[in-house]
Amino acid sequence: MSLPYRLIATDLDGTLLRDDDTVSQRTRDALAAATAAGVAHIIVTGRAVPWTRHILDDLGYEGLAVCGQGAQVYHAGEHRLLTSLTLDRQLASLALSKIEAEVGPLALAASRDGLDGEVLVGPGYRVQEGPLPVVAYEDPAELWSAPLNKVYIQHPELDDDALARVARATVGSLVNVVMAGAGIVEMLPLGLSKATGLSLAARRLGLRAADTIAFGDMPNDIPMFGWAAHGVAMANAHEELKAVAHEITASNEHDGIAVVLERLLG
Repeated sequence: MSLPYRLIATDLDGTLLRDDDTVSQRTRDALAAATAAGVAHIIVTGRAVPWTRHILDDLGYEGLAVCGQGAQVYHAGEHRLLTSLTLDRQLASLALSKIEAEVGPLALAASRDGLDGEVLVGPGYRVQEGPLPVVAYEDPAELWSAPLNKVYIQHPELDDDALARVARATVGSLVNVVMAGAGIVEMLPLGLSKATGLSLAARRLGLRAADTIAFGDMPNDIPMFGWAAHGVAMANAHEELKAVAHEITASNEHDGIAVVLERLLG
């Protein structure tokens, strides 16, 4: 029993996780069969480490995880941050002022660096319901008071795709702008993507792009698909990702990862 790939890279939300934040037994079994066959599995998520750790622990996952859109490489078994890249706060502040000059005031949130980095949420920012902890702030200076991995932006009227397009056109030479999910438009260090983080993690395992099959569902997965030998979009994926995928599988609710792995495992 062997796979044509030596590395499986999976996004978390909308991909590995079902909509209730759990991983189905079928998908767990398929991944276990792949790892038993000698294939490595790396989780690659937009979530920073503090919002990812509990999921990895629940999965019994002890390998490497790429978090924060590629900013962090985390060793789940050792609960240790191996690499971490931060956003230049002066540059981010300049980028924000330029976007707001185009579209008006934005609601903001930010992810602080580190294993226990808090997610700060400013006035008017809509947080998705769930167990993920956030810290509210009122004073704008608080946002910039400690190192950050990313800044989240929301607009009262523009939808996510439109906001990402305007932001990219306005400040694409200063920061990287990605749309990572419903209500999640992020500003990242220029040049950072899931592909850069994944390539770092893969190198630590002695693996390459040519060894890799990647699964995802959002535009922030496009660089990862561009890096990997084979990109698989979920049925629930954003149209921009489907357009560059080599293959489309079943949705995250219907074991899309397992469907592909079972076929490859024969």
